[in-house]
Amino acid sequence: MRTLYATVAIFTLVTGSTMLSAATYKGQKIYIESCKECHGGGQEFAASKKQRVWEKLMDKKGEKLADIHLSSKKAQPSWKYFESRAFTRGAKHLEDFVVEYASDSGNVPACN
Repeated sequence: MRTLYATVAIFTLVTGSTMLSAATYKGQKIYIESCKECHGGGQEFAASKKQRVWEKLMDKKGEKLADIHLSSKKAQPSWKYFESRAFTRGAKHLEDFVVEYASDSGNVPACN
């Protein structure tokens, strides 16, 4: 019986931790749906900065990235998105995407 409980506990921990972690493919999807119109292809966008720069911009659920957009008149069409809960919920995934394909990562996304 102990083995069964231990197995269930381990399975729950593994499943829960994977579900909470960010996913590159989800970040790519968010980019395509929310950012591509203004910034173009994801490969060029992600490769425009190094991993460390992206991590700083996406720190605290993308607060700095949102501030950059919200303080720019050119980015006015995106203000609603950056003020929404959808941005803060997807920021970790977006961060995973841009860090994974940053200029110093050596990775290239399969499709835009």
